[in-house]
Amino acid sequence: MLWTPELIQYLEDAPWPASKYELLDYCERIGAPPAVIKNLQEIEDEDEVFETIQDVWPDYSPEDDEFYYDDELNEY
Repeated sequence: MLWTPELIQYLEDAPWPASKYELLDYCERIGAPPAVIKNLQEIEDEDEVFETIQDVWPDYSPEDDEFYYDDELNEY
C-alpha cells in the first residue's frame, strides 16, 4: 500500500468513523483515482472501523501539509 498526500486527500472529507467498505463506497462515489481504491482494497482487516485518516495512514499529518504550503508561499 502506497499512500501519498495527493492520494490521502480524497479521504479527508470521508464520513468518519468508517469501515473499509464504507471508505471504498465513498471513494467510488466521489471519483477517487484507482490508486486510492486499490490502497483501500489492500486493507486486510475488513471488520476494522477507522476513526480518522491517521488510522488508515499513520504518517499523515494535516499540520505538516499546511506548513509546507505556507513555506512555499513565503518564498515568493
